[in-house]
Amino acid sequence: MNESEFLQSYRKDAYDRPSVTVDLVLLTIRDGSLQVLLTRRQEHPFQGRLALPGVFVGTEETLDAAAERALSQKTGLSGIYFEQLYTWGAPDRDPRMRVISVSYCALVPWESIAHPNRESEFFPAQDMAEASDLAFDHAQIIRYALERIRNKVSYTDIAFSLVGEEFTLPELQKVYEIILGTPLYKANFRKKIAEQIEETDKMATGGKHRPSRIYRKKG
Repeated sequence: MNESEFLQSYRKDAYDRPSVTVDLVLLTIRDGSLQVLLTRRQEHPFQGRLALPGVFVGTEETLDAAAERALSQKTGLSGIYFEQLYTWGAPDRDPRMRVISVSYCALVPWESIAHPNRESEFFPAQDMAEASDLAFDHAQIIRYALERIRNKVSYTDIAFSLVGEEFTLPELQKVYEIILGTPLYKANFRKKIAEQIEETDKMATGGKHRPSRIYRKKG
């Protein structure tokens, strides 16, 4: 039997076929805290509860395409780059049937986010990570996302995703402090990120503080 013959005779129903979904963890900084986008479920199970935006993956659809579709259909947003976070496969995570979820995560500056649709809203991420009434295992997914980001902020440039293309050093330091949940010494912080930034010829003015130099990320 050659491969073509094998495929023609292969029994697709020989094994269980769990469904696959994607769930999105979209994080931003607003009102001095890290916030996550959630939607209000319109149907059972968990009708009326908050949940991460997500959809079932079509049989002819890539995971990335499903993530883009979930973002558009569930939030009205588009053009946001997500990276895969983790795969969730507990047998009882969905009361309907066996569902495996591939979670995606993105960090986006608040200023670049168009207003989501009326079913979607941002909530303090830490509160939602500890909530007991989110749908499915979505509080656990949010907790994992926060842990991943806090770990990565020390050795990657992930925090730059939460500021615009141009920023002041106090603005950037505040992002790090919000992610880590602790204040940082200015001198140590600036030494740490010195190789990652470059000055522009612009100054931030206004307010009661003296003007601050505006920077951008190198590269």
